[in-house]
Amino acid sequence: MSTSPVVSDTWIRRFHPAAPSAPRIVCLPHAGGSASYWHPLSAALNDRFQVLAVQYPGRQDRRAEPPIDDIGTLADRITTALQAWLGDDDSPVVLFGHSMGAVLGFEVARRLRVPPAALIVSGRRAPDRYRDEHVHRLDDASLLAEVRSLSGTESSLLEDDEVVRMVLPALRADYRAIETYKMAPGNPLECPITALIGDTDPKVTVDEATSWRDHTIGTFDLHTFTGGHFYLTRHAAAVAQRIATAARAATS
Repeated sequence: MSTSPVVSDTWIRRFHPAAPSAPRIVCLPHAGGSASYWHPLSAALNDRFQVLAVQYPGRQDRRAEPPIDDIGTLADRITTALQAWLGDDDSPVVLFGHSMGAVLGFEVARRLRVPPAALIVSGRRAPDRYRDEHVHRLDDASLLAEVRSLSGTESSLLEDDEVVRMVLPALRADYRAIETYKMAPGNPLECPITALIGDTDPKVTVDEATSWRDHTIGTFDLHTFTGGHFYLTRHAAAVAQRIATAARAATS
């Protein structure tokens, strides 16, 4: 099956057509991830939602562009691109991000002209919960070992030397961005937040995920799945249904 987007620009991709009036879900990938990671989710939800995927620079068809190693700068660029894509349409938008993408979703939510209808975060502690992590400073072999241990970024592909040479700059930049991120003070969001985690994820505890509650004056829900950092692969259908339920409640 081809994954050529129906609509494409530099930052925002849509892999499947949907009714213009359908609510939109904007998906933000993890560190080292790309827009195409969300192709299966788009296929699962496109009968009910317009699923848009963000493509960061420095990977796939944007690999000639330098990656961005600062969350604030990346959030600024994504927000500008998303606002341009949406134009004057103020219909509701739901933001969904996994791992680094969860923090980017939060920062984009703070920047959007019209607040999102909901923020759905996956595999990430709340933005004010800090861990002293320095994976981005590791040598190449150790950095790749960390990624493989999480079973992310299509780990089997990282056995290919040519693929490794292509993805390492973006991967290191992403890790530097998320590991040096510090949340700036600001008002809590007004939209509901839904947090999804794996019960054996080494990157987030239930307590750290529950702290997302402090970043909205809206409702908060936490849902735990079996599995590690990429629990979404094992539970793809259930995760899609949980996202759909949260998005439908926020946009109906």
